[in-house]
Formats: sequence, structure tokens, C-alpha cells
Amino acid sequence: MSLIKLYDTTLRDGTQAEDVSFLVADKIRIAQKLDELGIHYIEGGWPGSNPKDIAFFKDIKKVSLSQAKIAAFGSTRRAKTTPARDNNIQTLIQAEPDVVTIFGKTWDFHVFEALRISLEENLELIYDSLAYLKEQVGEVIYDAEHFFDGYRANPEYALKTLQAAQEAGADCIVLCDTNGGTLPHQIPSILDEVKKAVSTPLGIHTHNDSECAVANSLVAVENGIVHVQGTINGFGERCGNANLCSIIPSLRLKMERECVDDGQLKRLREVSRYIYELANLVPNKHQAYVGNSAFAHKGGVHVSAIQRHPETYEHIRPERVGNITRVLVSDLSGRSNILAKAEQFNINLDSKDPVTLEILEEIKEMENKGYQFEGAEASFELLMRRALGTMRHFFSVIGFRVIDTKRHEDEKPISEATIQVKVGGKIEHTAADGNGPVNALDNALRKALESFYPQIREVRLLDYKVRVLPAGKGTASITRVLIESGDKASRWGTVGVSDNIIDASYHALVDALQYKLLKDQER
Repeated sequence: MSLIKLYDTTLRDGTQAEDVSFLVADKIRIAQKLDELGIHYIEGGWPGSNPKDIAFFKDIKKVSLSQAKIAAFGSTRRAKTTPARDNNIQTLIQAEPDVVTIFGKTWDFHVFEALRISLEENLELIYDSLAYLKEQVGEVIYDAEHFFDGYRANPEYALKTLQAAQEAGADCIVLCDTNGGTLPHQIPSILDEVKKAVSTPLGIHTHNDSECAVANSLVAVENGIVHVQGTINGFGERCGNANLCSIIPSLRLKMERECVDDGQLKRLREVSRYIYELANLVPNKHQAYVGNSAFAHKGGVHVSAIQRHPETYEHIRPERVGNITRVLVSDLSGRSNILAKAEQFNINLDSKDPVTLEILEEIKEMENKGYQFEGAEASFELLMRRALGTMRHFFSVIGFRVIDTKRHEDEKPISEATIQVKVGGKIEHTAADGNGPVNALDNALRKALESFYPQIREVRLLDYKVRVLPAGKGTASITRVLIESGDKASRWGTVGVSDNIIDASYHALVDALQYKLLKDQER
């Protein structure tokens, strides 16, 4: 079977998504990551549309890529001008990419309504633009915009547009489901007709408006497509583009098609998370293959089964895409969850040990009160160690006080916290202010402990989530606080629950620092 070429358009089509934007430096770093992943083509942007994309094509020349080709994107020439006089065409050439990709109109409706020219004139736009670019650039790709809608409306004309691209010398003709409305069962018969009309290698570019972008791409490959376009994490306009994080492992592991090697495939989750981070977006935990929950098991029956044979509830080994199996602990848990979790933390538990049942009952009781350990595995590990009597007593908090003062209506409140901690036989009493009561309490706790444990300075609060539990009590409801902390080596989550938000935050903060000290002790 032939190699399936992967064409990534995260840096162009992906940035058309709501809430997604990258600086030029971000785009360069993402291009390097995509190259490491084994992507064959990286579409850097439309150099004729904005200065940022022009800067990208200039800066990417200074970067050494191992295999990826950089593509510039644009459109066919404008009506009533020549390619040599068309600013868009000339800007593509001046960007000096490895590849130029242009799109043209396939749907007669767009020719009449958007371009307001004749069908024959549109064929000339396609031919002239591609033929001219082919003389100037080594490789030219043609994106047949709205192909599937155009084919359904006027199949004869839609195929003529592809034939014009072939006659002009396009290296690959990409069939675009621009509106994302095509369903998988419609793809094979249309491709059969396309392959009768043109012999140029074919590609696919799908959008996810019907939740079928990945499926349509895979069906297209099964029916002879050799070039697949998409974005990392499915970023894209409206409902997004075809998600390469699902397409790549499906091609490699399910369909046994050559696209990336095993080592590159193992970097898939890393690249996915990296791009979420640069986009300043929270990763989708339920995302297939690379999400935190993709191989997470909660029900006791499931956990017991995967410990014997992972294949019972996992469709692939998660390590192949850089992910891991996770065992969640909740009020649905059985002993197998506790044992699996203990093994993950290198804690020796016996299924017949009464402590195992004690931990299980405590978890169920705590979750009944509002605790949730699925995003707070550090708190769960501390709970287990305390039950086993293996938790070192690093410090204890004797008491604290938090004061919020608002002196004038048009001024911000002032937050101050005082705290007493005991380390060994010594008591430390200190105070600190902060941006709000939780930040003040956090600052005071750290200030009190840093003289005993300097490594606490390394801890950063990365995320802080508050959930009001549905108790029907309004502002007197139970509050759950989830905190994500981290240092140079790792990240960890802790949880606190109380009908007082400061108290809930306090418990999560204390667990976060206790966990840091525990991990440093074991290193």
C-alpha cells in the first residue's frame, strides 16, 4: 500500500477557530513539533492575507526541519487579470515555500453567486493559476473547495474543474467537504466517479459540521485517497476540521497504512497537549486516543478486567500514542480500583488487607460529602498513605485567620491572612496579603513553611476550580475546590470540600504542599 501523506493546516485553517490564535513564534514552535511528529506538509498560512503569515514564511526559513515541507495557501487568480499581475499569486511565490496550495470554485452556485462569472471563466481561472504556479514552484496542490456539495449539485461541472486542475499540472487534487455536511456512505460512489475522470493523486479535506470529518477521511483513504488534510485536535472554523490526532493512529494502527513510524506515533499526545498549551485552551479530556480520559477506567468490573487483560476494555495499548491507562477512584470503585491505584503509586496493598476495605469505605463516605478524586490523585495518594500509617508528618496547621477589608466603595478589597504552623517542636506564626482571600492564605502558608522546606518555593498553582455542589442552599451550598499544582518535574491535583470556600481551599492547598514534600522525600 502507498504512503498516506499527512497535510497539517493547524497554522492556517486551525487558527480560524473561535478562541484560537498563535503568535509568529508560536507558529514556528508548532511547525517544529509537527515535523517531529512526522507530518509531511505543514501549511503555514496565507501570505497574501496578513503580515503575521508573511513573517512566518520569512522566519521558518531559518529553521531546519527533518522532513516536513512548508506550504503556502492562497486562491486562484482574480477574474479579468493574469497570474503574473495577480497580487495574491505573486505573494505566494515571493513567500518561497516548498509547496503552494491554492483553492478554486467547484460548485456552480459559488461561481455564479460569489465570483459572478461564467462557468467557463472559472475553469480558466483554475487552469491559468495552476499552470503558472507550476512553472514557478516545484510542487502545487489544488484544493477543490466545496467539491462534494458541487458534485451533488452539478456532477458534470464539478468533474470539469478537476480536469482543468489536472491539465494544468497539479501534483495533487484535494476534494474538500468545506461545509462539513457529507456523510461517510456518500464518499465511495463519488470517489469512483472522480477516479474515472482524473488520474492525478487525490487528497481529502473535511470539516466536522456533521461530526463525520474523521470518518469521511478514513473512508476516503479506504477508497484510494493518498493525501489527508486536517488539524491537530480538530481545531478549525465552526465545528472544526478533521482531527489528525484521531486520523493518524487510526490509519497506522487500525488500517495498517504507512504514514508515521512507531516512534513518531508515541509523540502524538505530547504534540496534542503542546498545541493546546500554546493556544491557551484546556485540553479536551474526552478526546479519542490522546485525552486524559481516553484510557481511564472507573467501574470496578472494568478495572478488574484490564488488570488481567488490558484488551478487555482498551481498543489499543495507550502507550502507542503516548498515553497511559488511568484508574479512577470514586463511589463506584471496588477493591480492584484501590489495588490498581496503589500499584500506580508504588504502594504495597493486599486485597485481603483490612486497610484496603477501610480506604474504600472512606472514599465512598468522602465522595458522599462532595469529594471527587478523579482530578485529585495527589489527595487520594495522601489518603492511602495516612490510612497505612506511612505518611510522614511534615507539618500541622494550628490555626489561621483570613480578613477581607473594603474601606471604600470604589476600591478593591484588601485580603490578609495570618497562620500558625507547627514543624517538629517549633511554631511559626506569620501573615501575608494577597489578591483575594485564597491567595493571601496560600502566601501565608508558604511563608510560614519556606524556612523549614525551601523547596516549597518551586510549587506553582497552575489551576484553581470551584464547583458549587447542588445542595439547594444557594450561597450556603457545599463547595468543592480542585487545585492543580506543579513544579519543574510534575503536576498534581488536590481537592478540598466544605460549606466554606476558604476552608475548602485550605484543605486543597495543604494537600498540595504535603504532596510536594512527600515526592521530594522519595526522589
